[in-house]
Parts: sequence; structure tokens; C-alpha cells
Amino acid sequence: MSVFHRPLSRRELLGRCTNGMGVLALGPLMGQAGLLSADLSAVALAKADDTQLPNPLAPRTPHFRPRAKRVINLFMNGGPSQVDTFDPKPELQKYAGQTLPKEKHLKTENPTGKALPSPFKFGKHGQSGIDVSEIYPNLARRADDLCVIRSMQTNSPNHALGLMLMNTGEPRQVRPSVGSWVTYGLGTVNQNLPGFIAMCPGGYPYHDSQSWQSAFLPGIFQGTFIDSQHTEVEKLVENVRNTYLPLARQRRQLDLLLELNRGHLEARGEDPHLEARLQSFEQAFRLQLDATDAFDVSKEPKHVLDLYGAGTQGRQMLIARRLVERGVRFVQVWTGKGLPWDCHEENESTHRKLGRETDQPIAALLTDLKQRGMLEDTLVVWGGEFGRTPTIDLIDPANPGKLNGRDHDHHGFTVWLAGGGVKGGHVHGATDEFGFGAVEKKVHVHDLHATILHLVGFDHEKLTYRYAGRDFRLTDVHGHVVREILA
Repeated sequence: MSVFHRPLSRRELLGRCTNGMGVLALGPLMGQAGLLSADLSAVALAKADDTQLPNPLAPRTPHFRPRAKRVINLFMNGGPSQVDTFDPKPELQKYAGQTLPKEKHLKTENPTGKALPSPFKFGKHGQSGIDVSEIYPNLARRADDLCVIRSMQTNSPNHALGLMLMNTGEPRQVRPSVGSWVTYGLGTVNQNLPGFIAMCPGGYPYHDSQSWQSAFLPGIFQGTFIDSQHTEVEKLVENVRNTYLPLARQRRQLDLLLELNRGHLEARGEDPHLEARLQSFEQAFRLQLDATDAFDVSKEPKHVLDLYGAGTQGRQMLIARRLVERGVRFVQVWTGKGLPWDCHEENESTHRKLGRETDQPIAALLTDLKQRGMLEDTLVVWGGEFGRTPTIDLIDPANPGKLNGRDHDHHGFTVWLAGGGVKGGHVHGATDEFGFGAVEKKVHVHDLHATILHLVGFDHEKLTYRYAGRDFRLTDVHGHVVREILA
């Protein structure tokens, strides 16, 4: 008798008896329907004779042929200004220091005042002639790779709600993130690395880890956080090396622990939290094998390091390329801790600084992926949780010297995509003449999510997970694929 067997409680006895009655009834029904075979019965009754858990990260076939095999999400947390980056509005110059027409002054989170024209010059770039701000001179050279959506909309001008909706498809309730859904659907190629990695230099962004949570999906699909401010692998991935035991002894130790935990699990029925813990032990062990190589950018040749440039942003963009090159399915790259793009004050200096820090690394990422033949099946997504108003944020009316920032704008903002089956050198949709709200070919966050899932091979209405008696999906009951941006 197994050492894990113990007397059943009354509740467990009743539960097992009830399950048994259900199985007895199910057998004849399946037989009548021609769904029960000898082989299927044998599989159902056979007991595994090894200690290995089923691998939830094993590669899986999507609904249809995908255009993208992997996703890199460049998340500009805090909300960059569309009128200072990719959506020029010369009409703002005419109203500088004046109140915009009332019909264009949409409701925002804070009171806003007079028109604030962009201090940056725009130029048309590439054969496509896409407008790009002067804060992105290097990225402008990749204009023909960009698919710019100028008509994005979301539900709320609040950071917490905006971050949740953009990353999970639900602004209030706990839901799995986009990266979790993609990894749940596709699995991953490299079993020694997590399928979903979130990098943020300096620590957690606003709302901590909720933006890469797995929620009710199995815990193995949650994003693995990496503090990309560090250069040493041991600091990037804490406790990545076991300095006390060689790998072979660790493997034997882990197998014993797995056997003990499986016995515990079998005696108590299904427990998703324990299953997630078991998978995390296995993943942590495997991470030792590939983490050092994947995160060590010093192994790159000098011309590649020069392409990305020095500094944290260049390093984390290069790591992102190295991760997807090694089979990681979804990589999210955050600008920094907190809300760096949240320019309620000092709009010009904030955008100039962040543009200077991110321009070369983002352009390098697109260039590097293209040179390696990876951009065509890697989807790159750039954007924040919303945009910013074309008017002055009256966050502190008593201090006129601070009236040089922009408030949150969820009515119309910009997101761009590149590679992975989207049209390069293409602009989709438009905002009004001041850049306040979307007026042409509007794209909601649910539509963006539906399109991302389509590009990785899934019908967003069919990629579901049953929880609490309901089939959940990333787009809830909304969303349409934006087919006009598909290549």
C-alpha cells in the first residue's frame, strides 16, 4: 500500500461515490455515440509509471497557420503622447494658448485647459512617407516596417484600469494577460526557458505584476519577471545557480520531491496551486541550463552591441531578441519602473529624454530581427495604456509654471506594429484635427487583441478556457480582427 493512502473523510467518500456514478452513466452514453474505444479506455485506466508531470508548455498547433511565431511587446507604460510621436497635428499651432472648440474638448481624467502644440518637428520618412517625430530619428529610418494605428481607443483615462484592459482585456476583474493567453495557446519551443518573460528595469511598474498575471490559467503561463537594470545574470534571475549541488544531484532531488508532491496531490484531488508549484520547481531547474547564455549580451559581437547602444534600454532590447531567438514565445519590455511616460508636467523634456533613451534600441531591434530573417514571423507591438491630450493638464492651476504637461487621453491614441504579418509602411485610422479623439476606422483594445491572436494563429472566439462554469476568452464578448492592417 502507498504511504500516501489515508482514510477518506465523509466528504471525500461522498464525492468519489458521486463521481463513480457519473462515470457509470457516461460509459453507455459514449458507447451509444460511438465515442468509446478499447484504446481510449486503456489510456483512461492506465496509471503512469513515471514521475514526470504532463508538460503544459509543450508546443501546440494553433487553429490555423500563424503569420507570427512569437511576440515582442514594447510597453510604453504611462502613456506616450500621440501628437508628439506619430500623429502630427499642425492645427494645434493655430490654437496655441487658446481654448479648443467645445465639440473637440472631450472628457478627461483631470481638467484641461488651452491647446498645447507639439514642440517637436515631424518629417515624412521612407517610401511610405509616414510621419515620425524628431524624437525618433533612428526609428524613422524603419518607417516602411511600421504599421501605425492612429485610431486606438480604450475605456478609461485611469492608469490602473487602462493597464489592466490593455494587458488583460478586462479593466477591473482578474484576468489572464495577453502573454499568458498566447503561451497557453501555443506552448513554447525552448523548455529550458519560460514561455513568457516580462522585463522592467528598476523593479515592478505601476500595478506590480498584474499586467503579466495568468489569473485562472495554470500558473505556468504567468510571465516571469526580470529586473533588466542589472547586467549580471545572477541578479537578472535570482538564485539561477545552485552553488551547493551539481545538476545530476539536483535532478535526483527534484524527482524525489516531485514524487512526494504527486502523492500529496493524488490524495487530495486536483489543486491548481500545487500543480503550478510543481511546474515552477521543474522550470527553475531547467532555467539553469539556458539562462546564462540567453541573458549574457557580452557574447554578442561588437557591431551588434554598437547597433543597440549602451545603456539599459539597449541591453533589454537585445535580450528580447536573444530570448525570442531561443524559442521564448512572448516577451514584454517595459520602459521602466512606475509610469515613466506619464507627463502631467514637463511634457517636452519627458518625451525628449525617453525618445533619446529608446529610439536607437527600438530601431536596432527591428533592424536586427530583419537582418536575421526573423521580423517576418515576429510580431512587434509598441504602445502604452492610452495617449495624452492635446491640451494643457490643469493638475496644479495654482502654479502656472507647471502648466506644461498633458493629461490622459483614451479617446484616440497611437499604437504601431511591425513584422509578423502586418502591412509595413501603412497608416490605419485617424484622429480629429487636434488629435483628441479617433474619427476614422476606430480600433478598440479588444480589436487589437483579436488581431494579435489572429496573427499567431488563433480565432479569438475559440481560444477559450473554462473556469467557474464559463468559457472565458481574452476578448470577452467583444473584438474584431482589423483585417485592413494584415499583409
